This record gives sequence, C-alpha cells and structure tokens, in this order.
Amino acid sequence: MIAEAMRLVLERHLEGAAIPDLALWSLRGLGVLDPRFDVVQHDGQLRVTVEDKPLAAFPLARLAAAATPEAAGTALGELLAETYEAAWRVSPVLRRAGADRVIASGFDEVFNHLDPYSRYVTAAEARISRERRVGQSGLGLRIAVRGNGLRVVAVTQGGPAAEEGVRVGDRLLAVDGRRLSAAEPERAAALLEGPEGSAVTLTLARGTRRFGVTLVRELVVPETVSVERRDDILWISVSGFSSQTEDRIIATLVEGFDDRPPRGVVLDLRGNRGGLLTQAVAVADAFLTSGEVARTEGRHPDAARRYVAGGRDLAQGRPVVVLVDGRTASAAEIVAMALAARHRAVIVGSATTGKGLIQLVAPLANEAELLITWSQVVSPSGWPVQGLGVLPELCTSLGPEALAAGLAELAAGRPPMAAALARQRAARPPVLPSEVVALRGACPPAEGRPADLAAARALIDSPRAYETALRSLPQ
Repeated sequence: MIAEAMRLVLERHLEGAAIPDLALWSLRGLGVLDPRFDVVQHDGQLRVTVEDKPLAAFPLARLAAAATPEAAGTALGELLAETYEAAWRVSPVLRRAGADRVIASGFDEVFNHLDPYSRYVTAAEARISRERRVGQSGLGLRIAVRGNGLRVVAVTQGGPAAEEGVRVGDRLLAVDGRRLSAAEPERAAALLEGPEGSAVTLTLARGTRRFGVTLVRELVVPETVSVERRDDILWISVSGFSSQTEDRIIATLVEGFDDRPPRGVVLDLRGNRGGLLTQAVAVADAFLTSGEVARTEGRHPDAARRYVAGGRDLAQGRPVVVLVDGRTASAAEIVAMALAARHRAVIVGSATTGKGLIQLVAPLANEAELLITWSQVVSPSGWPVQGLGVLPELCTSLGPEALAAGLAELAAGRPPMAAALARQRAARPPVLPSEVVALRGACPPAEGRPADLAAARALIDSPRAYETALRSLPQ
C-alpha cells in the first residue's frame, strides 16, 4: 500500500519531489508521534535513531537508482515498511497510536512540504468521505454528543428521519433495542448505518416523552440548493456541489423561467466551500451558451483539461449577479470565475478563498484513500485561482460608504474595480506573495453580509450600473 501511494505522489503530484526527500519526510512522522525518534541525512545515508541509538540506515543511492515512479515507489515502500516495523517493536507510543496513525503521520509530514490540501485518509474516514460525495444509504440525520447524551443535530429535509417526524434536539437512547450512552458516538454511528432498503428502529426522547420510530434506509444526498422568488428576482443559494446540484439548478431555472420569467437571478455562493468539479462546471454551463469555462494544468498529462460550455442559457439572458465572500472556495470559485470571464454575471462581495488546486482521489489497497493535488485551475485567459481567488466587480467588504460610492461609480459608467481586475487578469502562475497580498487588498476577504443582497438588487434595478459592472474589463 505504501509503495502504491508513493508511486502516485511521484507520478501525479502537481509539484515534483525528490525521492530521498519523500523518505526523509515520511520517517520524520515517527518523531511527531514519539519524540524519541530522529531522522537525518548524513554521509549519503538516511539514518534513523531512537534516543540517539541507531535503529536503521539506508544508502540514498538505493533510492536514487530507481528510474521510474513505479520502481521508486517500490523502493520507498520497502524502506518505509522495514523502518516502521523496527520502530513499532521498540516504541509503545507507536503501538498505542496504531498502524493507521503511524502511516498517516508519515504522509502528514510529506504533504506539509508539498501543499496544504493533499492528505492520507484512513479507511474509516474514506468511507465517510465517499458517502458525502455521492450520497449515503442512511437515515437523513446526524448525531453528536451534547451534554450527557447523544442528540440529533441535523435532519435532512425529505429524508427518512424527517418524514417520520424526528427533530433536531431529540435524544437518541437506543438503536434496535441496543442502549447507548454519550461515551459511544462511534458505536451509535455504526448501528445507524446499513444497506439501502434495510430498516432500523430508534428509541428517542423529546422532553419527558419517550417514543420509537422505524426508518428505512435510503440514498440520501445532502440538499445543496434553496430557492426563493422575491421582488420578481430568482434568489438561488448553493451551499455546495454534490452529485445532484446540477439537476436542482437546471430544474430551478426551467421552472422559474417557464411561465413568468423573473427580472434577474441572484446566485448566492457565499460560504460555499466547493465540492464536485464536474457539478460546478455544469452549473456554470447552465448560464452559458458557448466558450471555455475553465481549464486545469499539471505535471501529469492527464491533468491538463479544458471545460467548454455547450448548453443553452437557461436564464434567457436576464441579469445574473453572483454573491461571493471570503469563504467561497474551490468549485464555487470556478463558477464565479467562469461567469465573470464570459461576461455573463456580475460578481458582488469580497475576494474569495483562493483555493484553486484540484485533488485526485486515489483508492488504496487497505481501503484508505490518497488525496493528491495534481492540477490547478486557471481561467480561460490564464490567471490562476490559487492564492488570488476571485475578485468582485462590486466590493462590499470595505464598508457602507465605499459600497455606496462603488454603486454611484457604476451608475455613472465608471467600473471601480477595473484596475484591480486588469492586474489580476494579467497574473500568471506562480504569482509572487506580495502580488497576491496587493491584489486581494483591493477588496479584502470577509464574511457575507446583508449589504450583499441589497447590492445585488441595486444592480438588477439599474441596467446601466449592471452593464458597466459586467464590462469592467473588455472581453
């Protein structure tokens, strides 16, 4: 498994790494768990000591001789397996931590040197992540320890639990007659899981009342889209990009424009931390008729991809405003970037997170997963999302006076963010940290605020201000 993971890092990670460095960083994970371990490179060898006593030594030439990622991965896997086994025998701390934690600590050290998003995911964590990505055969509820008991802390609208009247705050006492305590959240979670179509009986308490409900497990995909029609504007809030977000957006637009089309659309991506890249591209595509949406670049040939719009504008050319804030990240930034680049939407809010690195999810033989950063997103014109984020055409994070001045400038035909946007569009990776700070300082990242909603409506109410913002830069 370790050999396979190292081969993937060597072959696919966005940044190349020297084989001896991967070995050194991995083994330093031992010292994170048990400070008695130390690892150094000396006289052409990689030496591991415990309390200053030699434990293992390997000639670096053994690693350097590997001519391919597969051969290097095998050599690294053998070296690490031998050393972990020797360390395991002499360290009660490692044995208490467990094999999963030892392996994870090594990968933590590797990725600390490479990028902030790659990571090793244990088998248990991987199962939860897979369920989150594709929906889970479950009950549509989430539990957590609250006070001296286990309580329901979230209920999915339309899921089995919601349909049977389970509420947030209900206390979970037993599952299929097996009593539970606050000290057993993992056991409770395991009892709640099961195959799609199977039934489970929960014993709950609400105040002084005890009651039971029988739920049938089904595929539950988290709801990510909420819709409201107000002031003849279609307000669409997207909290994340799951496997069904595209379908929900398309259905919302088709229904919203079927009979009496609204004056405009506000797409609220504030606080949206991302999700599935393909879903983000599809959502952007729903507002576009043609043109490149985004592209990705990386070391591996398969990392280079172009995403091109090929649908029809379901918003029928009506004004579109996209709300973003400092927590808008990843896939959500791609949507904002694409719609701004194609002059299809005006971006309102603050600088976004600037998370433009794409992770490949690689399953491993032990049912764990490796998340490897293998590409980065760039705009159709070539500027990178990573670090810079997306800048708005109308900034709301500088205070009410600056926002009012910005709206007045737009109404007068003068785009207030034109200079910062032009400078951003001219950036190419790698962007100097000083340039990142300067650009993001033009509209500092901030959490969403009510002023964002008022600004979006003001733009839809003022065609001239909207058109000026839309053309802040020539196409």
